[in-house]
Amino acid sequence: MTYVVTVEICIPEGAPELDGLHRVGASALLEQGFASVAGIEGADGMEMDLFDVAVAVHPGGAILKVMVAAPSLEFAEEAVGSVSEEVLERSELLAEWTVESSEVQLHTDAARESLEAADGPGAPPSDPQARRAHHTAQPDTADETDGEAPDHEAAFRALAPRLRSFTQAVFGVPEETSAPPEGESAEAGGGIPGITPESAELAAGSLVYGAEVLIDELYDDVQALAEEDTTVSECQGHLWHLDQLPSRHAAQYNELFARRFLVTAIALTTRFTDGSFRRLGCLAEELVLKLLLEQAHVTLDLHGLLDDEVAAALGRFSGEVYEDMDFAWLQDEGGEGAGGEGAATLGFGTWFTPFDDARYVHPYALDEMPETGVPDTAEN
Repeated sequence: MTYVVTVEICIPEGAPELDGLHRVGASALLEQGFASVAGIEGADGMEMDLFDVAVAVHPGGAILKVMVAAPSLEFAEEAVGSVSEEVLERSELLAEWTVESSEVQLHTDAARESLEAADGPGAPPSDPQARRAHHTAQPDTADETDGEAPDHEAAFRALAPRLRSFTQAVFGVPEETSAPPEGESAEAGGGIPGITPESAELAAGSLVYGAEVLIDELYDDVQALAEEDTTVSECQGHLWHLDQLPSRHAAQYNELFARRFLVTAIALTTRFTDGSFRRLGCLAEELVLKLLLEQAHVTLDLHGLLDDEVAAALGRFSGEVYEDMDFAWLQDEGGEGAGGEGAATLGFGTWFTPFDDARYVHPYALDEMPETGVPDTAEN
């Protein structure tokens, strides 16, 4: 299976933070070090292929995204961590740097592709619910599932209170949670059954966790475009999310756009978690939310927690936060006029323009006309 291992590397304790020149040099050394690694061999002679490495150096160290094909998640984490340490040791200038962590984070599309591409008698079904039942029924992993699932479930629920801008009612939990009379179902009288608080907690927690992953991966997308000085349509490196945006505008998704989109994601998820969210501010925020919801769905699915009720809770949340789905017309490849009257307001130049004067868009991302003689940057 293909895994993406996130490796966090730190500079020596007490060392000064890296300036711009040192970050460029460290990035080159790390990339050269991994370029010399053709494959990785671990315990018992197990081997795995190394496909790609993305390097992002910051003042306190570096974050690596190492894409490998490995027989197991544990082997991928351990082997990539060991190889990272070897790469540091081989470089005199990086020898004192340390590997702080080596963890697998399965990306939405990579995970889905790996599951769909698997074959053989032990391959999991493509349907999420059938796949969950399939894994639960496996005799050789039943004990592991029983031991791990409650931990994942508890972890997501523990994150739920951080989504401070939303009550459980937004996820479909009835405001009056009293149980129906004995012998009478929740559907009695034709009413729609509500979502349980437990399912709402899982949905909310997955959004908080998904926001972390989304922002981390959008940062990597910015780095990828910056390193190649190109756009999404021409980028040769690995992209996590920007290549999932409407393809008709891919030639305009450059580094500046990527930075504005990243800032928009940070601003939106901050309002979600600090209690200040009221309404989506612009079309770019609608697209950020779409990516966030996809991340939440797949994260829950990978941990066997995406049942019908949790999916319904995320659906209720989506319906409450989105005021309309006009942005979906952007995926229509039939031309700029596709989608009717509403499509006329979805031009690329308005993605970061507030829907009205009462909406919030981060100043860095705002669509504004620059003053005469002032460079055309996102800050203007």
